[in-house]
Amino acid sequence: MKFSPLDSEHRALGARLTPFGGWDMPLQYESGTIAEHLACRSSAVVFDVSHLGTVRVDGPDASERLQAAFTNDLTKIAPGRAQYTHLLDPDDASVVDDIIVWWVDEQSFDVMPNASNTDRVIASIGGVDTTERRAVLAVQGPESRARLRTFFPEAAAVGRFQVARCAWNDVDCTVAGTGYTGEVGVEIAVPAEIAPRFWQALLENGVVPAGLGARDTLRLEAGLPLHGHELGPGVTPLQANLEWVVSWTKSDFIGRDALRAEKERGPSRILRGISTDGRRPPRADCVIRRADPGDDSALGIVTSGNFSPVLEHGIALAFVSPDVEIGQTVVIDVRGSELAGRVVPTPFVSKK
Repeated sequence: MKFSPLDSEHRALGARLTPFGGWDMPLQYESGTIAEHLACRSSAVVFDVSHLGTVRVDGPDASERLQAAFTNDLTKIAPGRAQYTHLLDPDDASVVDDIIVWWVDEQSFDVMPNASNTDRVIASIGGVDTTERRAVLAVQGPESRARLRTFFPEAAAVGRFQVARCAWNDVDCTVAGTGYTGEVGVEIAVPAEIAPRFWQALLENGVVPAGLGARDTLRLEAGLPLHGHELGPGVTPLQANLEWVVSWTKSDFIGRDALRAEKERGPSRILRGISTDGRRPPRADCVIRRADPGDDSALGIVTSGNFSPVLEHGIALAFVSPDVEIGQTVVIDVRGSELAGRVVPTPFVSKK
């Protein structure tokens, strides 16, 4: 088990800790997941996401190595920008990992894989695992930049999908305008040794600590995929409705041929959003059936489901037959009973 540089801070706040990707991480604090979720939608919260990997890739050939491995096209961005991309399995084009690339400077990249996939990413692109040298704090919410501006204005000025090196109290940090909540905000990589001081500065300036439980409900409301649920073995970008992450016009990338073959024949399933009535939520692995009394055949399966604190009813992401259309009514089998639902566009909650 690995521990965040902020482990003692979480314990001092009475956090409920849980294993996640080989790390002991805060699931929620004493206020609870729903309160933390709503705080992110209305003000500003901080998540410790130090369990995410960081792979530093340096050198004159760094961009070429990433370009040859990942699905997205790095030439669409430049130093000082971030990009969402995928690493695919060469045989079936399933998503080995979904990744954020921080292009720090001309020849330096911080590649951010999911916690359990760092070794597989390094095997594909090389680089140095710097995960344990730093903490990563995601400051998210409509007031996130205002709260940061009071003590770290350089970080507050980093825009959406921008990347910058900034100094806090003469200590170098890397800041990216990224997140996983559907809200504005930044993610800040700070050296491990100063992480507790930086955490305290956030809390002293009105930022609320939030755990991985709220991060999951927030990303679900935003319709964002989670590796191991909407992405992973057997799931391709086309099935996950993420073809926009794939550049067909650039040079070859890992898994391109297999993905092209699937595109030509058409994916066998597609990711959709489902909304249900009432507070009882669908759950992962629940079977989805047609709502027609004369035909209750299976349409697919729920990958993620939960109660939406903003909408106050159940929501889910699910893989269903490609012919299932927005607006179609369905029935979800939940522990022996039926839950009525309808297929809806995502995100479930969007910012005006």
